[in-house]
Amino acid sequence: MPEEHLIAYVGEIIGTAILILLGNGVVANVLLAKTKGHGSGLIVIAFAWAIAVFTAVFISAPLSGAHLNPAVTLGLALAGKFAWALVPGYFIAQLVGAYLGQVLVVLSYRDHYAATADTGLILATHSTDPAIARYSSNVITELIGTFVLVFAVLYITGPKFGESAGSLGALDALPVALVVLGIGLSLGGPTGYAINPARDLGPRIAHATLPLPHRGDSNWGYAWVPMVGPLLGAAVAAGLWHFVPVAL
Repeated sequence: MPEEHLIAYVGEIIGTAILILLGNGVVANVLLAKTKGHGSGLIVIAFAWAIAVFTAVFISAPLSGAHLNPAVTLGLALAGKFAWALVPGYFIAQLVGAYLGQVLVVLSYRDHYAATADTGLILATHSTDPAIARYSSNVITELIGTFVLVFAVLYITGPKFGESAGSLGALDALPVALVVLGIGLSLGGPTGYAINPARDLGPRIAHATLPLPHRGDSNWGYAWVPMVGPLLGAAVAAGLWHFVPVAL
């Protein structure tokens, strides 16, 4: 394996771990019992997830281009901005990073997990869950949210904005974070806006495997939705981008 590829995979692991640590960390702070932030609500969660994106992208951009999301990687590859040969390695690195990030969340809030008896809340600090479980609608919501994210990223990584094709670059951390903030506030209500297959699957695997005091069910029946919906959204975004009459 070329050294630059290894560095990129490590960058994706680190960046995705930080993304999940800060992103699911705020969910744990809001939902788990006896925390300082208990009950502070969706606005706090949406803003903290945006900050999580900003921090993770800023740190990992020099190493990997800061995809941190299989949907972003797929969208960039379909748009011709990223090498297909690197896609499987990025997918694996993002999943590993998401799992490790969730391990850090559980370690940070271990006493509060022990104090929380509601297994639904515990699962919500790991993975997403629909407010109304209608999978066709849930897939559409995830598709639309991820379409907005990936379509924006395709513009941000164009020569007018990004440093190089397929890379967000450190300076593009802020606009990406603002896009995620907007998606969370506007489209986060139905499904919790996974918009990232690794963000949901890695922590869901952690929920199923870590020694949690009150585990409950990992809801694997829903797990395909935050994987399929975002990947479809990325494909639609890349397809539309090819037809947009703008030189990027």
